[in-house]
Amino acid sequence: MHVLVIGAYGSAGVAAAEVLADGDAEVTLVDDGDPGGGLCILRGCMPSKEVLSAAQHGYQARSDPRLDADVDVDLDRVVAHKDDHTAEFARHRRDAVHDLAERENVTFHHESARFVDDGVVAVGDERYEPDYVIVATGSTPRTPDLPGIDDVEPMDSADVLDATELPASGVVLGFGAVGLELVPYLAEAGGMDLTVIEHDARPLDRTAPAVGDGVVECYREEFGVDVLTNAEERRVAATEDGGVRVTVERDGETETIEADRLFCFTGRVPSTDGLGFEATGIEPTEGWVDPGTLRARDDLRVFAAGDVVGERELLHTAKEEGEVAARNVLADWRGEALETYDPITHRVVFTAAGVYPYVTVGMTPGEAEDAGHDVLTASREASDDGVFRTKDAARGRAELVVDATDGTVLGYHGWHYEADVMAKTLQVLVETGMDVRDVPDRSFHPTTPEIIDGLVRTVSRELR
Repeated sequence: MHVLVIGAYGSAGVAAAEVLADGDAEVTLVDDGDPGGGLCILRGCMPSKEVLSAAQHGYQARSDPRLDADVDVDLDRVVAHKDDHTAEFARHRRDAVHDLAERENVTFHHESARFVDDGVVAVGDERYEPDYVIVATGSTPRTPDLPGIDDVEPMDSADVLDATELPASGVVLGFGAVGLELVPYLAEAGGMDLTVIEHDARPLDRTAPAVGDGVVECYREEFGVDVLTNAEERRVAATEDGGVRVTVERDGETETIEADRLFCFTGRVPSTDGLGFEATGIEPTEGWVDPGTLRARDDLRVFAAGDVVGERELLHTAKEEGEVAARNVLADWRGEALETYDPITHRVVFTAAGVYPYVTVGMTPGEAEDAGHDVLTASREASDDGVFRTKDAARGRAELVVDATDGTVLGYHGWHYEADVMAKTLQVLVETGMDVRDVPDRSFHPTTPEIIDGLVRTVSRELR
């Protein structure tokens, strides 16, 4: 059996390649990345955490009342530091792919690939007719379809990560995960005057309203960001001095906002341009891939994994999808049933420059009720946690969701200091279906256990 993987340097592609190589398939790996290393390493979560850490240190030094600090973030050094690290990480990724290609059953082409017919792929000057193709080409930033958008030059997340100079002011469209992470960076590291357009009453609609409201309050008070809630951008225009004017509708009123630059953090779209799908029966529109089996709906010989699927744009799910797609290729070749990928929700957003991260694991109370559970919840304010208060980090809130019948941990949703370091343990609790009464006391993190352990004890008492 011969399998061709397009996008082999990415997280999903390399995960698929490793499973296929171990499965004794003949594998052709293709990637035209220059230098190559995958979206997550070069333009995603890794470089963003690099720059966020600088804003985090600056904010904490500036805001701690016990310190008398005058901190300036040096953007040249921030970007150079980020570039050094991402270059190293990307080199490791390329080396892993090239090491795979040393195997007798694996070859690698540093070329572009495109379909030229159903089941036929051109790689450089060569044509292949593999038994299966796995597409793992990632995603690209989405530019909103707004009147006047072609007349301005918005900055996206990749532009921000590389910026060594930032304007004095900006208007931000998009207040999802990327916006929530990069807005404090722009405010803290760039010293920018920012206005954010938030379509709803608050961000983070998966969790309790108090969390979204707390984030908005934090951004306004701690970072000086003007967050316009229940607002809709209607059009943009360039100003005579080279800036941007955004027309916004809010509470039935229309207003205009002027700034030096427009920032678009408005999501991503699957990278399918240039793959030649027009020469095949595949139409890469929304839902073109079954998100469970990761098989293309229009061609059963094609599988996809990672952001190109258009469902779950996360690093850890990209890796898991790559492995599932590869296992399903092997299963299909053997005439076996395909497995279905149905991951438990697990997401960390490094809100407030990473000082107060947001983590959501498993089901919300509403989702649990819809799934037929008798739900018991407990919530706790971060200000009630003595460790957080001693560290001058008392913003936030957490909620634990369990099954009231058997104590199974169904979900955790928290916005608080060091939520990110607890996320993996929480994921394990949800995935294993552990009874909350069996969770060892003070089992999460040696220095910040109270917020979660307090919830565990509260729920356990009610269940008993």
